[in-house]
Amino acid sequence: MQRQAKPVSSPLAPARASAAVYGSDLMVEMLRELGIEYIALNPGASYRGLHDSLVNFPGGGPEIILCPHEEIAVAIANGYARVTGKPMATGLHDVVGLQHAAMAMFISWCSRTPVLNLGGGGPQDATNRRSTDWIHTALVQGNLVREFVKYDDQPASIDAVPESFLRAYRIATTEPMGPVYICLDSDVQEAPIEKPMTVPDASLYRAPAPPRPNLDALNEAAALLVGAAWPVILSGEIGRSAETRAALAQLAELLGAPVIAAEGVGLPTAHPLEVTPLREDVLARADVILGLDVPSLGVPLGPVVRERGEFHLIVSPETKVINVTMADQQKQSWVTEGMWVTPVAVPIAATAEQTLPELLAACSALAAGDPGHGRKAQERRDEIGRMHAGAAERSAERTRELWDAKPIASGRLYGELVKSLAGRPWAMVQGHNRRWGEMDVSEPDHAIGAGRGGGVGTGLPSSIGSALALKGSGRLCVTVLGDGDFFMTSNALWTAAKYDIPLLVLIYNNHSYYNDEEHQERIAVRRERPVENKGVGIRIEDPAPDFAGLARSLGVAGFGPVSDPAQLGDVLDEALTVVAGGKPAVVDIETQVR
Repeated sequence: MQRQAKPVSSPLAPARASAAVYGSDLMVEMLRELGIEYIALNPGASYRGLHDSLVNFPGGGPEIILCPHEEIAVAIANGYARVTGKPMATGLHDVVGLQHAAMAMFISWCSRTPVLNLGGGGPQDATNRRSTDWIHTALVQGNLVREFVKYDDQPASIDAVPESFLRAYRIATTEPMGPVYICLDSDVQEAPIEKPMTVPDASLYRAPAPPRPNLDALNEAAALLVGAAWPVILSGEIGRSAETRAALAQLAELLGAPVIAAEGVGLPTAHPLEVTPLREDVLARADVILGLDVPSLGVPLGPVVRERGEFHLIVSPETKVINVTMADQQKQSWVTEGMWVTPVAVPIAATAEQTLPELLAACSALAAGDPGHGRKAQERRDEIGRMHAGAAERSAERTRELWDAKPIASGRLYGELVKSLAGRPWAMVQGHNRRWGEMDVSEPDHAIGAGRGGGVGTGLPSSIGSALALKGSGRLCVTVLGDGDFFMTSNALWTAAKYDIPLLVLIYNNHSYYNDEEHQERIAVRRERPVENKGVGIRIEDPAPDFAGLARSLGVAGFGPVSDPAQLGDVLDEALTVVAGGKPAVVDIETQVR
């Protein structure tokens, strides 16, 4: 049906004429206008109108990525956003699909990744409901996830759809970013459009640029850093910009400051000022600390092992902390994901990407006016370089000692992986038990990760989403997952197989949900009970899952279990050949507990 009349005026003008025939057609037009490339979904009747428009509306819509579970769909979108910084859409079948998706949405919220979650619902007009519509319609559906999305909406008419989509996308992509949820009423999706409609120009409703740092706070921070006896930099989620990372390196070198990676990649692991393995020793001496987009300062500033009881920082009470973060602009009360309240001398509400170049310039100007600064900074650089070299040698020595150990040690796994990847660009989309020093982690793609939130089962689908984003880039995507994490959402492999998403999945298989074994041991010791029972109800054995066979049943090349360390390198080479050919592969590796 072709519309001839001129489009009606709209408060969202300028706009172009819509070709939509049904409400869901307009929704697809909005997804196109917003630049959404993919929508990950598990099919559901509550958005059958939207599904039809994605498939049959002329011009097509975002490519459908079919998933065996809604949690997998959202986790894939999370991984995609962690690489691209842009949202994917998801399709979530009314109340039950939203419940399935909730954990992955929570992970996305904790990780501050933008995802445009679209749920079917209704109809709110009860006279139009089928039998199951009654139990699959909520009032209001967004209440289920409101505590861990940035925004939710439920447009009640076709006319309300464009504004809802524009607002949701803008909120999702405004720093600090995060997931949003729109419930699409079945009646609105399926209703015929009775008047000419328009599609607004989305570029006029884009997210604002992140704020620049306050000048007074910036100058105060620069003075503290340049005047410090032992400045330390905590590098958090500083983004993927090459310019930002160059500014971080230049600032560290100017100050002679050690750098600790609190999230992802800070300095390259081979850089002499990179001292993450020496975190406690380095921070114990700090008089000034610069935090750059660190999700929770209490994690890097606290002890390695945290148990019940009062929390104590490992830094001196006199230490001055400068904290650059937008985290305080995205707060809700359901979960305190920022964790402990820590003392901050100079808070700066900006991103590291905005702050680092200006902070570098301010510090450079102050250092140039201090005749003794260059000498003191060089002395620190020399000392930190020796500390870095010592830590690297100790790590290498541990690897050599355990090189032939059975089960296979972490150092052997990563050491063999380094050999297999030599000379080829790669991305570690998720890591497990990565030992510093064994891999040259020097680029953002080398430590992407599934994000924060602590939910088991996120690793594999998030890795698939990151690999989807990197498909065609020439990078070999690798994920190392614990066996428990892999086991929970292993059916996500089917999606990787269906869409030829090249990804090497290495299973760090210690036959246990091992993190809880350590907790059970601590409790048993505290209560003077048998430690040998710590694995009861935790071990993944008797029977041990055939992970390689499971992969093959889902159309993915499966290798292993590999128990002989001497065979590991050849198996990795074979599996990487599969991945280089554009397909996913799984290698099950029998490993040490840590």
